[in-house]
Amino acid sequence: MDASPFRSHWSLDPEVTFLNHGSFGACPTRVLEEQSRLRARMEAEPVRFLHRELEALADSARVALGAFLDADPDDLAFVSNATTGVNTVLQSLRFSPGDELLTTDHEYNASRNALDFVARRWGVKVVVAKLPWPVPSAQAVVDTVLAHVTERTRLLLIDHITSQTALVLPVAQLVRALRERGVETLVDGAHGPGQVPLSLRQLGAAYYTGNCHKWICAPKGAAFLYVRRELQQDLRPLVISHGFNSRRKDRSQFRLDFDWVGTGDPTPFLCIPKALEVVGGLLPGGWPEVMASNRAKALGARRFLGERLGVAPHCPEDMVGSMATVSLPDGFPAEPSVLGLDPLQDRLLLEHGIEVPIVPWPRPPHRHVRVSAQLYNSHAEYQRLAEALEALSR
Repeated sequence: MDASPFRSHWSLDPEVTFLNHGSFGACPTRVLEEQSRLRARMEAEPVRFLHRELEALADSARVALGAFLDADPDDLAFVSNATTGVNTVLQSLRFSPGDELLTTDHEYNASRNALDFVARRWGVKVVVAKLPWPVPSAQAVVDTVLAHVTERTRLLLIDHITSQTALVLPVAQLVRALRERGVETLVDGAHGPGQVPLSLRQLGAAYYTGNCHKWICAPKGAAFLYVRRELQQDLRPLVISHGFNSRRKDRSQFRLDFDWVGTGDPTPFLCIPKALEVVGGLLPGGWPEVMASNRAKALGARRFLGERLGVAPHCPEDMVGSMATVSLPDGFPAEPSVLGLDPLQDRLLLEHGIEVPIVPWPRPPHRHVRVSAQLYNSHAEYQRLAEALEALSR
């Protein structure tokens, strides 16, 4: 969406051109005000809020989220982030030597680490499908992944929208094809909800975890884990608490286990309904128009930067959501900063006030900008990128 009419809804630094919503999101001021109201209510009488009121408030928030995701609210559990959701599933499942866990070379590093950790624990093999790059079509992704499925494959872990490369992967086709082969899918949907239309009922994945703090714009710490009903009995949260031995019969064991995992701040996920209302109300067509508008601008940014930098797109337009990547010319290798950021990303912020991800892909010195890469060989090339990003933000 254009910055001018909508920037007042956020408290973003006016001195920074913020082109990095994908990393951590940004929360509208009205949603932050709702969170402050809820926190004040909690601190006014913590026992009343956490013991007597929280369950009903969480149920209401789940109903709103379920309606947005087209999912039964009782199949959703709140977690703090998608990484927690991935770990929850992987560390709940049991495997046997000889089993294979399938993923792609675009999988988010934190989730891949969780997969490797579990594989070592059980003595199983991680199989990595290397996707074609550039990607000619969604079908090419399907064909590549399915070519790595064997009779020993037990689970596919796959991003809905890749973090490093911003590809919208064909998860629906893969879920269907894998289920036909007796293999379940864990979808890492960190970037999915609010960026692309999503129906968890139709998707049919065994597990889907997504963030609400990114494209739904809820406060940090708001995420969910969806588990298909017949698989819930095998899932446990990473923290076992009071629900494990509860005698209540009015709620499922899945609900009892996940609804309380110890004392924490529940206000991020309680603010999901307000975030859905605020962001969905920014355009007359509601969320469908918001997602379509953001996608159109991402595609426009990709075309604009590609023309300015003289590079071709990595994938067809039907694999782009609200993020897009553009390749940068190879430069000399460079070590990341202390905080792990590419030096070019630091330089663009310090010298031009532009916050945009610079992502090594597939490995240094090859890099791209994700509007969302690379140190340049010459000052002229660097200046050309900075000017293009500045023009894009105007």
